[in-house]
Amino acid sequence: MLSSKLSVGTHIMTIFALKPGEPLTSEFIACSVNTNPVVIRRLLGSLREAGIVDSKIGVGGGWSLLVDPENLTLLDILRAVEPQNAIFTLPRSVPNPECPCGLYISGVLTEVYDKVQAGMAQQLAEISIAWIAEQISNRIHCDEEALAAFTNCEVPR
Repeated sequence: MLSSKLSVGTHIMTIFALKPGEPLTSEFIACSVNTNPVVIRRLLGSLREAGIVDSKIGVGGGWSLLVDPENLTLLDILRAVEPQNAIFTLPRSVPNPECPCGLYISGVLTEVYDKVQAGMAQQLAEISIAWIAEQISNRIHCDEEALAAFTNCEVPR
């Protein structure tokens, strides 16, 4: 089953790119993503394990981006948050080997799925967080209300 981890991970990394050098709290990020900070902390933990972000506790602490957004791709994020990188999976039960279709279906589907995943990986590797941030920045700057909201963005108390 497909998850939203890539989308949320991309959202998180884009916030870092749009607010360069600012340590961000999981609460601040969760406010933008509109989810629970625990969800954000779990993903940030995976991203930290991949060497993409780091955190600092205490006054002025928060999460920081360690990788230049120009060099951070959607494939990097996918591999950090979905390490098994398996979009398609075969059924848990083995098909009936007495049936000619059942005998060969898993092998054929594995070949097809491998090709699809390789193509998807190639596409994701071509899209950087800097590009995503640029697209969003262009839209924010065309919308005065959005620009003011983003510039003055604070976590609601």
